Amino acid sequence: MIDFPKARLKMVEEQIVSREIRDPRVIAAMKKVPRHLFVEEALQSQAYSDHPLPIGEKQTISQPYMVALMTEALQLAGKEKVLEIGAGSGYQTAILAELAEKVYSIERIRSLAIKARQLLYELGYFNVEIKIFDGTYGWLEESPFDAILVTAGAPDIPQPLLDQLAMGGRLVIPVGDAFVQDLIRVTRSGEGIKKEDLGGCRFVKLIGKFGWDDE
Repeated sequence: MIDFPKARLKMVEEQIVSREIRDPRVIAAMKKVPRHLFVEEALQSQAYSDHPLPIGEKQTISQPYMVALMTEALQLAGKEKVLEIGAGSGYQTAILAELAEKVYSIERIRSLAIKARQLLYELGYFNVEIKIFDGTYGWLEESPFDAILVTAGAPDIPQPLLDQLAMGGRLVIPVGDAFVQDLIRVTRSGEGIKKEDLGGCRFVKLIGKFGWDDE
């Protein structure tokens, strides 16, 4: 029988803290959210391992470190309205829900969206709304957003997401080709748009009008 809480704490110490994730709120969220519930039962023994896992529909749950890195890059203080593009299993959504006031998440694959929504509600995350839609359009009626997180790789930053980013807001997105990307943080200020490269990463394709075509 796996001791999941123990495995989760070990994950945080060995994969998160040791790689210089410093935000105490991010660390606390990673210690709390039961990652094993967001994967298939057959894969639960690997839930706290240092790699992504398949969640069906050719999608994945990201490596724990990447979840922590992207979340920390958003610099959430607790009162933000956050947009997530790609709910997937709902794990990253839960982490964001621990750290922000409200999370709006878009998932284009209906089966994943329904499953994620149900699990998040079962776990008590009532500050989350999930919409089944093309995430590259963003969620215009709820914009602007203090933070936007994109959990799939894009050929370029979708213009609607830039347009929906609030003044002072942060957008974190993998940008590159279909196989490897750079993790980019965009910050909007009175001086315009600032882009920072946070390092290499590898994500599934961001499918949509302002992303990759669905092949």
